[in-house]
Amino acid sequence: MAQKEDIRLTEKEERLIRMIRELGFGEIHIYVADSQPVRAEEIKKSVKF
Repeated sequence: MAQKEDIRLTEKEERLIRMIRELGFGEIHIYVADSQPVRAEEIKKSVKF
């Protein structure tokens, strides 16, 4: 059986995970630069006709 690799999260990655967990359900757009999240936008309203 293969061993699970330990992954160390950066502070930005930890903040993103917290944001996702607190959201519950919805949509988030994540902007990434240099392999790190730099901005996340929680979508508040979407209208479908």
